[in-house]
Amino acid sequence: MATRARFVYTRRRADEEEEEQVEASSSSSEDEQEEEEEEAEGSDDEEGVAEEEEVAEEPSARKPPAAAAAAGRGGRKGPITISLKKVCKVCKKTGHEAGFKGAVYIDCPMKPCFLCKMPGHTTLTCPHRVAMEHGVIPAPRRNTNTSLDYVFQSQVKGKISMVKPRFLVPNQLECGNIKFHQRRVTCLEFHPTKNNVLLSGDKKGLLGIWDYVKLHEKITYDSVHSCILNSMKLDTANDGVLYTASSDGTISSTDLDTGMGSPLLNLNPDGWNGPSTWRMIYGMDLNAEKGLLLVADSFGFLYLLDRRSKERIGQPILIHKKGSKVTGLHCNPAQPEVLLSSGNDHFARIWDTRKLEPKSALASLAHGRVVNSGYFSPRSGSKILTTCQDNRIRVWDYIFGNLESPSREIVHSHDFNRHLTPFKAEWDPKDYSETVAVIGRYISENHNGVALHPIDFIDTSTGKLLAEVMDPDITTISPVNKLHPQDDILATGSSRSIFIWKRKNDSDDPKEERTSQKVKEYVYGSGSRKKANGKRGDSSDDDSDGGSDGKNKKAKKTRFTHTAKGKGKSKA
Repeated sequence: MATRARFVYTRRRADEEEEEQVEASSSSSEDEQEEEEEEAEGSDDEEGVAEEEEVAEEPSARKPPAAAAAAGRGGRKGPITISLKKVCKVCKKTGHEAGFKGAVYIDCPMKPCFLCKMPGHTTLTCPHRVAMEHGVIPAPRRNTNTSLDYVFQSQVKGKISMVKPRFLVPNQLECGNIKFHQRRVTCLEFHPTKNNVLLSGDKKGLLGIWDYVKLHEKITYDSVHSCILNSMKLDTANDGVLYTASSDGTISSTDLDTGMGSPLLNLNPDGWNGPSTWRMIYGMDLNAEKGLLLVADSFGFLYLLDRRSKERIGQPILIHKKGSKVTGLHCNPAQPEVLLSSGNDHFARIWDTRKLEPKSALASLAHGRVVNSGYFSPRSGSKILTTCQDNRIRVWDYIFGNLESPSREIVHSHDFNRHLTPFKAEWDPKDYSETVAVIGRYISENHNGVALHPIDFIDTSTGKLLAEVMDPDITTISPVNKLHPQDDILATGSSRSIFIWKRKNDSDDPKEERTSQKVKEYVYGSGSRKKANGKRGDSSDDDSDGGSDGKNKKAKKTRFTHTAKGKGKSKA
């Protein structure tokens, strides 16, 4: 039986009531803004439990004459009974709950499994959660015996090692930069020549540079973009220049030493004229051989920029459904003229940039929902890896074969509600066999009563889970992950913080392992700077990347440094 509460409402005069309605509307809008600033997993918790208010006025016939007369004169009104019923926000029906309960996700009985989207079972008993490779049938290699296949066999395949090397998992948390950013981390990139330097961008458009070996040496540039920094690429000819793409509709070329940036492209020269005309840039990649910078906007168009002259080449070309967002671009590492694009129109498409025309795609790869990303394999470029919002990772083993259907679909939890950077499965650049991919997980696991969100290493050839990486100190979701191109190091962006993972030393003696284990070290960035009222600036914004109700365990050793923020640049 639903709990019932009684409230007394005092009726006022008409002019006062109008004022209250205005105040109520403004406060409701403020409440909506506050709700949007809740954490991602918290918002999913609310999906399972909701309170519906049903107001039932007492019949006027039961009112005493004095009360009726008082109500007619604008006096006090009789008491109103409000019923509070718990309803499911998924199906909007009463009698059950759905969503996260601590570390456990409870499915709505009226909906299919949240993980695999299939009926007949729940997320807890889903066979894909028990064994990720469930239902995955490794497809045989398809040889088309075409001229393209001959070129691949003679020129490209020799670069691939036939012996699969030992896979080393960076499974130990080495260090972290707590709240390095003021908003959630959106992208990460390792510096190609300075192995210990990590570049990061956030939702506010801030660019961060961090030396994770020296820990306290970090720089932030807050004048690069005015909002979300979606993508970044380092110039292959000059590793001191970084190209960045943002939701403010600009492409910027930034000097990493000085922080001075020069705009290469501005799709909104007239400023804000409403969402129908505002263009945002998500996808960007660099064709180093041709000196081309390829950029795609939120209306489905592709732009070509000359890196040397810093000018646009030709007219924009429609590569996805008009009005749909292009979420990512990737040039083939073996043949840079071949481009892979992913979009909001549920397609990933392959293009030849030498003859770009609308509806001239070499292949269109259909997906069930929005495609978050698409990548060619890092060495041969013969495979394709895509991440879709239908909780599927799709793999095409051979781009010259039949692309109508993927070689395999791997069920993985990365479908989220809001306030998270989209999950993207990425290849391991060190893996010569081109089979290992890394991606963060949305559904949490119960670790001693604490909800932890692992980072998964997946064998794309079989669908098996190679390893899951997690730490009790990280209770937020880690949607942004980047593997080092040379070392066995993993960088993760979780909420506003950045963490570095390294391989745990193998030791047969547990006692020796405990004594040799390195203490985790943390530094605190400008996002955790103390405010005037003495409280630390950890106020929740709309992009906290989730979390758990449990308290974080303290690290054994913590280093504190303070980032002094200046005009456009801060350095500690």
